[in-house]
Amino acid sequence: MAMQLIDICSRFAQTLLPQQCLLCGAPAGTRSLCNDCRADLPWHPEEACPVCALPTTSAAVCGACLKSPPAFAATTAALSYQFPVNAMLQAYKYGDRLALAPLFGQLLADRVAATPMPDIVTCMPLHADRLRERGFNQAAELARVVAKRLHLPLALDACAKVRATTPQTGLPLAERGKNLRGAFASTGNIAGKRISVVDDVMTSGASLNELARTLRKAGAAEVNCWVVARTLPG
Repeated sequence: MAMQLIDICSRFAQTLLPQQCLLCGAPAGTRSLCNDCRADLPWHPEEACPVCALPTTSAAVCGACLKSPPAFAATTAALSYQFPVNAMLQAYKYGDRLALAPLFGQLLADRVAATPMPDIVTCMPLHADRLRERGFNQAAELARVVAKRLHLPLALDACAKVRATTPQTGLPLAERGKNLRGAFASTGNIAGKRISVVDDVMTSGASLNELARTLRKAGAAEVNCWVVARTLPG
């Protein structure tokens, strides 16, 4: 109920009241960012591996995905995880800047609009303990915006995180997959469905891969990842 009220208030303000750019403070009309700041965002390069979205020189499937194909079929990222996007996403996720959800959701929806549409949209779930601690699932709020903008069915109950895990941040890449084994469960009727999973950031892809593996095992025909930002190789 609280999130619905926030969404209503945000849409009212954006429609009727002149906005200031969230980054530079300049007039932005009815948008969250002025044209200059929007153009200067670190847009993720279109020449990227279609499976994991890491930049490539020819937009071909990268060697890592050819050698060990993940459970998801494709990944689309709107932005690269660089300043100011990284700071904005951290403020959204950890600083209760919920007003950023419509902005990031719209940017992601615009980027994925040219890709094949799924049967349903879902999101990376949070464990109940983490949800109580944070108060909201940042991926779920993004998924609401994306699904509404693209007129797609939203199924937030399609999956759940059933085991609490150590935060992936800080874990060695080799340990991230092990940390997530058995962490997810399919909780909806997804047999034969093409599913797009929305998340805020893809780093190693271990979480999305484990979730996609779980959904595929439950009968999903295909799982794709839609992420606001993709980290770049260090």
